[in-house]
Amino acid sequence: MTMRLLLASQNKKKHREFSAALAPLGFEVVLPGDVGGIDDVVEDAPTFRGNAAKKALSAARACGLWSLADDSGLEVDALGGAPGVLSARFAGVHGDDAANNRLLLHKLAAVPDERRGAQFVCALCLARPDGSIALEVQGVARGRILHGPRGDGDFGYDPLFEFVEPGFAQTGKGFAELAPDEKLAISHRGRALRLLLAGLAQLPR
Repeated sequence: MTMRLLLASQNKKKHREFSAALAPLGFEVVLPGDVGGIDDVVEDAPTFRGNAAKKALSAARACGLWSLADDSGLEVDALGGAPGVLSARFAGVHGDDAANNRLLLHKLAAVPDERRGAQFVCALCLARPDGSIALEVQGVARGRILHGPRGDGDFGYDPLFEFVEPGFAQTGKGFAELAPDEKLAISHRGRALRLLLAGLAQLPR
């Protein structure tokens, strides 16, 4: 039996990814527009997990559906974990990738390669229709910040992020240099999604 699952996001790329992954488990992933819309949630939690939970719980309580939300961003070691939960609005305007990247490079201008470590983090939260949390997972991908953009794929901080974890074919490549499938295999979002799938397979509905 197919169950509807609300993705608490308007992002159509995320919708395609989650739909493809969750369909084999019997979930039909729908967007807020498919259920009459949901209220915006102020993402003021100090952690990615906290913001994902706020969005998932709000959506589930509003619509009475299984609801999934994510929060993700970049943490730079030399900046004490910044931009963190402020990743999308690091330079002040939400979603201004060019400004965010310029500010990041400016702040790291004098930082040598060995201290440019960073990680992308993706937290996912699944809420039950009754407004309780069913599952929380988090995926992390380690890398370093480049001195300038490399590659022409994807968005956000990807052109400045080089994947450095040993043992992978993608090691030494920038996220913006990878094809979508190559990136999903090692990215924070891909890892969180696989943890979600493993948890869902064990979850009573």
